[in-house]
Amino acid sequence: MRAYAVAASLVLVLGAAPALAQQATPQTTPAPQPTAAQPPAPFPQGARYAFVDLGRVAQESAEGKAQNAKVAAAVQQRQNQVAEKQQALQANQQKLQTGAGVLSEAAAAQLQAEIQRQTVELQRFQEDAQSELNEVSQQAQLEFNNKLIPILDQVGREKSLFMIFSIADAGIAWADPGLDVSADVIKALDASVNSAARP
Repeated sequence: MRAYAVAASLVLVLGAAPALAQQATPQTTPAPQPTAAQPPAPFPQGARYAFVDLGRVAQESAEGKAQNAKVAAAVQQRQNQVAEKQQALQANQQKLQTGAGVLSEAAAAQLQAEIQRQTVELQRFQEDAQSELNEVSQQAQLEFNNKLIPILDQVGREKSLFMIFSIADAGIAWADPGLDVSADVIKALDASVNSAARP
């Protein structure tokens, strides 16, 4: 009987849905320098153990990209909704400030009450949206893992392995690069998803 523990598979977007209250700040990173592609190291003959980079599988496989895109779309939608609510709140705050000497007491009090209502509504919306995004992220993780686990089994059997370690979780300080079966897993996962999509 084979046991599996697949954790932290989707690390790019799915690791945790970002907090909605935070505004994204553009970051500039230096452009990567092109490097000559090196051929993959051959799998050592007779090896019974291998490792997989689950983050790489999540980023490079079609299924991982699809699940990441699903979560990213949900995040973007909620961020847009939060931004709209923040703009409406800020517009009323601005109206209250600029109309300090112009607005009647009743109108100012009514506007103040509306600002208070919008503030509470925005906070609740952010909390609810964060909870929804966590659920979307967990569901995407589950769907990805459900497709990944049979592929790990397939690759393990094809190579007559005893175990496949997750390189990020196994505490491995060094391993022969040929023991990395990430490319095999990505190829098999893409093939599996493509064949399932065909009528």
